[in-house]
Amino acid sequence: MRDFKRILLLGTGPATLQLAVSLKNRLPCYLGIAGRVSARSEQLFGALDQNKRQVHVNIQNEKHRALEGMCVVDQVFKGYDSVTGNWDTLFIAVTTDAYLDVLSQLSEDIITGIRCIILVSPTLGSNRLVRNYMNAWHTEVEIISFSTYLGDTRWLTEGTLQPHVLTTAVKKKIFAGSTQIHSANILMLQQLFEQLGITLVILATPIEAETRNISLYVHPALFMNEFSLDAIFSNSGTQKYVYKMFPEGPITQYVIRDMLNQWKEIMTLLDTLKIKQLNLLQFMTDDNYPIRLESLSRHDIEHFSQFDTTRQEYLLYIRYTSLLIDPYSEPDETGKYFDFSGVPFRKLFINREGELDVPRMPKEDYYRTKIIQGMMTNLGLQCPTITKFLHTYERKLMEAAQSYPHHKLSPAFEIQSFSSDIKRINSELFL
Repeated sequence: MRDFKRILLLGTGPATLQLAVSLKNRLPCYLGIAGRVSARSEQLFGALDQNKRQVHVNIQNEKHRALEGMCVVDQVFKGYDSVTGNWDTLFIAVTTDAYLDVLSQLSEDIITGIRCIILVSPTLGSNRLVRNYMNAWHTEVEIISFSTYLGDTRWLTEGTLQPHVLTTAVKKKIFAGSTQIHSANILMLQQLFEQLGITLVILATPIEAETRNISLYVHPALFMNEFSLDAIFSNSGTQKYVYKMFPEGPITQYVIRDMLNQWKEIMTLLDTLKIKQLNLLQFMTDDNYPIRLESLSRHDIEHFSQFDTTRQEYLLYIRYTSLLIDPYSEPDETGKYFDFSGVPFRKLFINREGELDVPRMPKEDYYRTKIIQGMMTNLGLQCPTITKFLHTYERKLMEAAQSYPHHKLSPAFEIQSFSSDIKRINSELFL
């Protein structure tokens, strides 16, 4: 196999370090890491130098032992424009809105030598976007999309960027699709993931794999509403929680209604693109977080798409109330189960560049929701719920920017069209 012999990881987040250990320890490969130069990454680059490029991964759960380990990275590049050498495979582990920015900083020699690109955590349309960019170089490159990153990995010590991360959760199943039919590379990845205890389901196309990301369907409703954005942008000292019912969290019958309506809007997009539609409730329970059959029957789960709107809203509401606690956890001596829904909203923060910044959620959700809106608008499809989410978010962004006149604001406070990315994606939709 010609690919996966010289692998370059793009990005300096925790996911990159987990991938480095998993790949280096299981493949006979030469492995490099490249990242942008920033106040944030400079600390990690320095730590890698001090630790002789050693990367460590710890696990939180013993059953994820296969992901634990240490490796020595062969090369580290400070700045994407400093990358040299021959690399046959890229793993892109940066935020989806930065894909082309990162690729455009690589030299022509690097780009034209790449044979395979893996998008670690893309959004709907990302593969089309990267394919459009790579086509300009007239390269025969395979582009593989995962549905999402393999789990949840964070820095071992919060506040410091050391080459040491902790993987706290691992998905049982993720999806992948390739631009190449009968891809040997994706079969190799399937075998690799099997060694990690993860099922990699191969789908017919990359864009179908990109539809199998639960964040597409639940994050806009949960984050792009008045309640949630107030919790993120305001100075209120009262903690609110992402997955709790009102007034502890955003979930009301109206949020559930918006979530359902957005799913239906995206399904019209998939239908137009001739992509297999997705049963939202079944995807939530079978591929993400299961709940007990005492709460939802298999009949209701499997036939969700055929029910009327009122029953669908009711079943989604049951799903979220059933996960206020972890139904599979062991109760303590007082009968209390693990508080599964107690995920706090992250508030505005000062980033390592000294700017007031927006948390990853909803910042990343803004990009992927805007991309979906751009695809649907191009196809003449109606998406009023998606448009409502975006209007609410952009209004709150402007209000927040005005509320902090003495702070240096990050680019996340700018209203953006992402028109260039949308144009590239739309030009590739039916190719």
